[in-house]
Amino acid sequence: NLLAAGPKIHSCRFDFFETCPPFCPGQMMDLLFTEKDLVKSLKDYIKAEESKLEQVKRWAEKLDELTATATQDPEGFLGHPVNAFKLMKRLNTEWSEVEDLVLRDMSDGFISNLTIQRQHFPSEEDQTGAAKALLRLQDTYKLDTQTISTGDLPGDTLMPEDCFELGKTAYSEMDYYHTELWMAQALRQLDEGQVSSLDAVTVLDYLSYSVYQQGGLERALEYTKRLLTLDPDHKRASGNLKYFEYQLAKQMKAAIEPKRLQEVAKEGEKRESERTTEYLPEKRKYEQLCRGEGIKLTPRRQSRFFCRYYDNNRHPYYILGPVKQEDEWDRPRIIRYHDVISEREMEKIKELAKPRLRRATVHDPQTGKLTTAQYRVSKSAWLAAYEHPVVDRINQRIEDITGLDVKTAEELQVANYGVGGQYEPHFDFGRKDEPDAFKELGTGNRIATWLFYMSDITAGGATVFPEVGASVRPKKGTAVFWYNLFPSGEGDYSTRHAACPVLVGNKWVSNKWIHERGQEFRRPCGLRETD
Repeated sequence: NLLAAGPKIHSCRFDFFETCPPFCPGQMMDLLFTEKDLVKSLKDYIKAEESKLEQVKRWAEKLDELTATATQDPEGFLGHPVNAFKLMKRLNTEWSEVEDLVLRDMSDGFISNLTIQRQHFPSEEDQTGAAKALLRLQDTYKLDTQTISTGDLPGDTLMPEDCFELGKTAYSEMDYYHTELWMAQALRQLDEGQVSSLDAVTVLDYLSYSVYQQGGLERALEYTKRLLTLDPDHKRASGNLKYFEYQLAKQMKAAIEPKRLQEVAKEGEKRESERTTEYLPEKRKYEQLCRGEGIKLTPRRQSRFFCRYYDNNRHPYYILGPVKQEDEWDRPRIIRYHDVISEREMEKIKELAKPRLRRATVHDPQTGKLTTAQYRVSKSAWLAAYEHPVVDRINQRIEDITGLDVKTAEELQVANYGVGGQYEPHFDFGRKDEPDAFKELGTGNRIATWLFYMSDITAGGATVFPEVGASVRPKKGTAVFWYNLFPSGEGDYSTRHAACPVLVGNKWVSNKWIHERGQEFRRPCGLRETD
C-alpha cells in the first residue's frame, strides 16, 4: 500500500503560547540588554584573541628573519658564542612560552558571562510561542508572508531559515495551510539568491507534503520532482513521487469530468459566500473589527455622540476642573475619559507592576477561582490601594468620576500584552449559568468596567465589541468605562468584548472591575441603558 509521508519532527509538541505566558515587552527589553552585554563580551574576547595572535605574529616574524639569516651560513652563525647561547635559550625557554601563549584560552571571560546569562535565555517553548504569535497576527490582520518577511512592517526582515522555522512550527501543529505559506516564502527567498544555511531540499520536503495534505496533488507532485532533481537519492521523496503519480492516475479515471469538478467548486464557493454574508461567526467579526472593518454609523446615529466637560453632578473636585468625556458608542454606552491619568502616575503603576507580572488569569465559572486560560494571552499584576498613594489616588478618582463605590471593587489589575498578546471575546460579568463566578469575593457581580490605556500602540491592540461592531482604539492617558449590568441586575450581553492582538507596539492597560455591593443607592434606578 502506497502512502505519502512527510518530514519527521521531534516527538515533543510545545503549546507554550497557548498554555504558558509569553515574554512580556518589559522582559523582552531585559533580553535586549542582555544580548547587548553579550555582544560587548564577545567583542572583548575577539580583541583578546587578536592581541594574542599579534604577539604570536610578531614572534614568528622575528624568528623568520633570524632563521633566514642564520641558515645562509649555519657554521659561521653558530661560531659566534652569543648566537649559540640564544639558540639554546630560545629552544629551551622561549618556545615553551610561545606554546603557552598559543594554548592560552582567551574565551574564559566570554564563556563565563554566557553561562551566567544563559539562565535568562528564552527556551524552545518560548521560541515556539513567538512563532505562534506571528501566525496569529498573520491571520487576524490578513498579512501575507512577503509583507512580514521583507520588513514592510516596522522591524527586522526574516531570513529563509526564519521563514522555515515558522513553517515548521505550523507543521508541528498539523497546520498545513501556514506550513505551505512559510515554506513557500523560504523557497522564494532561496530562489532569489539569499545566502542561507538552509537548503532547498529540506524546504521542498515540507512544502510538497503540506500542499498534498491540503489536496493540491499536482503541485505536490511538481515540488517532489524538483526535490528529486536536487537530491535523486531522497528516499521519502521517491516514495511520495510514486504515490502522487498513482493518485493522479486514479483521478484521471474518475467518473466526474474536470469541467464538472470546477462547476461543483464554484457552486460551493457561492454557497460559502452567501453563508458568510448572512452570518459571520464571532471570530470573523472579531478579526474584522481588529482590522478596522467595523460598522459604519449612520449620520443620524453619529450625531448622538458628543464630547463634553463632565463634573458628575457638580462633584466638588470637578466643578472647577471637569473631566473631558467623549461618547465612543451608544448601545451599550461606552464612554472615554481623556487626560484622566498623568504620565508620572502611569510610570509609577508600571514600576509597581513589573516585578509581579504573571500570566493573566480569568475567573473560572465552575469554581469561582482565578485560573489561566488559553484565550487570554498577556501578563498581569494586582495592586492594592494601601501599597502606594498613587494606586489609592487612582481608585478614588474612578469613584469620583463614576459615582460608584470602589471599596468592594477588585484590586487594580495591570496588564502588559506581549508579542501577539490578546484577550479573545469574553464577558466581564458572571452569567446566569455561572452563579458562583464571584462567590468567593462576596461582593456580587461585576456591575461596571473601567479601563485605563497606559501606552499608545503603533498598530493593533484595540478593544472591540463583536456583538455590536464597536471598536475602541488605545490612546495613552485615557480611560473607557461601561456598565456590564442593566439597572435590573441582568447582564448586558452586548458588552461582550475582546482585546485585539498587538501587531506593533507595547500595550499597557490597567482596569478596575466594580462590583454590585455598595452601589445600591449610587446608580439611578430606571430604564435600561439600551432604552
